[in-house]
Amino acid sequence: MRCVIQRVSEASVTIDRIVKSEIGIGLLVLVGIEDADTDEDIEWLCGKIAKLRIFNDADGVMNCSVLEVNGDILLISQFTLHASTKKGNRPSYLKASKPDFAIPMYEKLIAQMEREMNKKIFTGEFGADMKVRLLNDGPVTIIIDSKNKE
Repeated sequence: MRCVIQRVSEASVTIDRIVKSEIGIGLLVLVGIEDADTDEDIEWLCGKIAKLRIFNDADGVMNCSVLEVNGDILLISQFTLHASTKKGNRPSYLKASKPDFAIPMYEKLIAQMEREMNKKIFTGEFGADMKVRLLNDGPVTIIIDSKNKE
């Protein structure tokens, strides 16, 4: 799994001109799923995201996690994170999982993230044409790939 994690002051996702989810302070997490992903990747990634110390403490140092600041998470599925741009100018998405594998993995990811956070996780809608709006705080943007744990 590949994630782009952005610390936000606010974020929302709109589908068919209707706001499906919105958060204040927290993390916007874009996630790409590939066929090689496992339940172990989900557990590792959720633990990493929940404990990632990218929020400022009282001294202005990035030393707090989303858990510690009682922030929210907006989790959006984004197959384009597995784009290959090696040949030509049109990206290839062969590495991105098809819905029959990706949807159950995305649902497991949401459930595990809710356990890690001990609260509801806000989401988009798998496969929908989504409009994602965010106010990146910092800016702070982190890329994590569960295949690069070591």
